[in-house]
Amino acid sequence: MSTPSSTSSKPPRDAAREPARGLQKGQQTKAVILEAALSLASQVGLEGLSIGALAEVTRMSKSGVFAHFGSREELQISVIREYHRKFEEEVFFPAVLEPRGLPRLRALFERWVRRVSVEIDSGCIYISGAVEFDDRPGPVRDALVEMVRTWHRALHRAIALSVECAHLNDSVDPMQMLFELHGLILALHHDARFLRSPGALDRARRGFDFIVNHYATDAAPQVATLARKTTKTATPVSPR
Repeated sequence: MSTPSSTSSKPPRDAAREPARGLQKGQQTKAVILEAALSLASQVGLEGLSIGALAEVTRMSKSGVFAHFGSREELQISVIREYHRKFEEEVFFPAVLEPRGLPRLRALFERWVRRVSVEIDSGCIYISGAVEFDDRPGPVRDALVEMVRTWHRALHRAIALSVECAHLNDSVDPMQMLFELHGLILALHHDARFLRSPGALDRARRGFDFIVNHYATDAAPQVATLARKTTKTATPVSPR
C-alpha cells in the first residue's frame, strides 16, 4: 500500500486565497458605498444621510449597508473622514509642496477657494455640517470639529511660517489672520451658493490679497496676486 503524500492534507491554494479575496471584495464594496454616501451627504446634509436612503441609492439591501458601518452614526463619521481625506488630497498636500512662507499660504488659500468653487452646487460638508451640529454634542459633531481643527492647524502653521520667513510682519497674530481668511471662505460660500452672486470667487481672492498686503513685509516675495489669476475657477458664478 502506498503511503499518502505529506502534502495531500493541505488545502488547495485557491481555498487558502478565498479569505483574502473576500476581504478585498468587502473593502471595495465599502469604498463604493462610502463614495455614494459622500455624494448623498453633499446634497442632503449629514442629517439626511441614513442606511435606508443609502441602500436605495446603491441598490443594496439595508442589512448589506448596515454590515459595513453598523450604525447611522458610524456612517456619518465615515463620511466626514472620507471628505477630509479628499480635502487633504486636493488642497493640503499639493499646497505644501510650495516653498515655505507666503507662496505656501497663497497656495493653500487658492486651492481652498477652488474646492469651494466646485462645491457650489453640492455644498461643503464642513460648512453645512457646522450648521447641522453646532449645538448637538456627540461623536458626529466631535469628528467634524476635529477635522476642521486639523485644517485650521495647517493654516495656522502656514501663517506662522510666513512670519518666521519674514514674509509677514512679526506683529501678526496667526489666529486673527486665520479668522479673517476663514471668514472670506464663509462669505464666498454664502454669496456663491446661496445668493448666486456673480464675481464672488474674485472678491474672495481680492480679500486675500488685501489681508496679505496689510500684513506683508518689504521682504515678502513678489508672488502674483490671486485676484489677477485667469483660471477657470475665476469665472464669475452666474445666477440660475
